[in-house]
Amino acid sequence: MTRKVYASLADAVRDLFGNGRSIAGRRRIAGGDINEACALVLDDGTTVFMKYNSPGAFSNFEAEAIGLEEIAGSRTIGSAGLLGLGKDQTCSFLLQEFIAGGPRIKDYWQTFARELAAMHKAPVAHTEVGYGFFMDNYIGMRKQINTPHERWIPFFRDCRLKPQFEAAAEYFGPSERRKIEYLLSHLDRYLAEPDRPSLVHGDLWAGNHITGNDGKGWLIDPAVYYGHPEADLAMTELFGGFPDSFYEAYKEFGNLSSGYKDRRDLYNLYQLLNHLNMFGGGYYSAVRNILNRYA
Repeated sequence: MTRKVYASLADAVRDLFGNGRSIAGRRRIAGGDINEACALVLDDGTTVFMKYNSPGAFSNFEAEAIGLEEIAGSRTIGSAGLLGLGKDQTCSFLLQEFIAGGPRIKDYWQTFARELAAMHKAPVAHTEVGYGFFMDNYIGMRKQINTPHERWIPFFRDCRLKPQFEAAAEYFGPSERRKIEYLLSHLDRYLAEPDRPSLVHGDLWAGNHITGNDGKGWLIDPAVYYGHPEADLAMTELFGGFPDSFYEAYKEFGNLSSGYKDRRDLYNLYQLLNHLNMFGGGYYSAVRNILNRYA
């Protein structure tokens, strides 16, 4: 997967598909909360997937492109092929192969679980990082801090929970602030250090996987870093969850240890705090309930 950056969409089309190619039409694709998306149809019938936003969103697309490269580099699980990205005075954009979907393979969920487990077990590309990543990226529309740490629990405290609690300070009174301080100071009572860092998708709810062109489960919209596989698995359960067959297969092939269900909500506290900071008080009660459980 080669990341190419273009000064305009027209330049990208000419470079990727030939000087004679042009855009014949666009078809809007619904579903994104942050970016717009469409299918670009070229004059020869080729279809390309495009995300686009304001020029200021380029860094978000660049981080996503790097995440797609990281997943593809693991050679374990499908992801939407990256074609290029760029920006001009009117917009920034990310171009990917078009995923038509289609019939799913037999044992779709079991295969998806095995391939996700394989990604979690694969050697990481940047061993010098430890836990974190070599750059910050984005979780939704918000910056995700990935400062490298030698150990997982300090990373989760300093780069996941603490920044989100600080951003959501207006929602918490004195009693809750004491509980937050207690939780951050006692994370090692609840979380476990993994054997080594694993590449994780970082935002793996049901909407960020799709049926790929090979009929298997593919990953989209990553917020990658090197962390604990349980953080990915917990996120799959946050908004509805996957079928039981997925979790049964992951337990067989993945990196789950005893007590995962006791840790799951604490991992998802990060995601709920991020939603609280992005979308407002509708997520406050879910955050408070988890805080009360652990502190």
